[in-house]
Amino acid sequence: MSTAPTVYDVAERSGVSIATVSRVYRNPDSVRAQTRERVLAAARELGYVPSGNARGLASRSTGVLGLCFPDYSDPDAESEAETGAGDEADDDAAMLYSDQIIRGMERAARRHGYALLIAASLKGGPESLVAKVAGRVDGFAVLARTVPTEELEVISRRQPVVMLAGPRESDDLDHLDHIEVANADGQRELTRHLIEEHGLRRLAYVGSAEESPDVEARFRGYVEACRAAGVPVRDEPDLRVGMMTQAEGARAAGTLLDRPGERPEALLFANDQMAVGALHTLERRGVRVPDDIAVTGFDGIALSRLVRPALTTVRQPMRRMGEEAVELLVRRLTGQQDKDPVSMMLPVSVARRESCGCGRGATRP
Repeated sequence: MSTAPTVYDVAERSGVSIATVSRVYRNPDSVRAQTRERVLAAARELGYVPSGNARGLASRSTGVLGLCFPDYSDPDAESEAETGAGDEADDDAAMLYSDQIIRGMERAARRHGYALLIAASLKGGPESLVAKVAGRVDGFAVLARTVPTEELEVISRRQPVVMLAGPRESDDLDHLDHIEVANADGQRELTRHLIEEHGLRRLAYVGSAEESPDVEARFRGYVEACRAAGVPVRDEPDLRVGMMTQAEGARAAGTLLDRPGERPEALLFANDQMAVGALHTLERRGVRVPDDIAVTGFDGIALSRLVRPALTTVRQPMRRMGEEAVELLVRRLTGQQDKDPVSMMLPVSVARRESCGCGRGATRP
């Protein structure tokens, strides 16, 4: 790897003092916007990443790994965890997708003697997010569509980066290691289960307004299963929601119930949070699950097995994804990994529970 650019190089390229460069990263609001953009542009051109501490300056090692992801918090899920599902309180009930990845990364990082630095919000802009994390870690994992491609390309010149979830976003990032799960396979198998084993044909799929690569893959699996079975299916989800939260799932269920025409026999949601919200709406409106309508989710968060009826879902190995990310980063840092990028596809499994009619002998009219 060539000599890393320094703060002096950035200052010279952008025509400002070293102190100004430092302020751009430590307190960006204290620098005029025009000057700040000039400094950041110079840093991008040079591939400069600010060092997080003196140890990093001296040894180029911080003993820290990083994780960047959007804030997926769902207040409804947190409230559900506080009250428990029925009489079964579970401390893990509010653990969502990103929480499980964190747990997996923390476990593996401790095993290798690393700490974990987490950036869970894009507030302040992606530029500040990258600066805060990349300059303080030896390598980091980032969820798809969290950080702009050009920023990741710059950072990857200096340190290993592992992309998590979704297909590769750009040819510019083909050199990065990448871990995803078999989203399409999981949704295809779940849909096939509803059609072939429960005889359901009037299906409705609920996705998100801004489809993530993972959600797009899930919908593709759903469409493939329907077409293979000769079940009518739209080219678009039957309903899209703004955020994939319990509240949105609850509203979506009401909307689908109120649509004219025959009621769907099954509601398939792109994640568990929405499906849990739908269960609440259906119960409130006197619709029996699964006798009147089946409900399914995707992810396999802890809450999915605590609600009543327990939710049929696709379990993805979220903790393993975090663990595998750390293993890849450590191998890169210690020179144990070949230069060629790694592409890893983790398998999923269908959890057949009561909300689709499994495990309780429910009969359907």
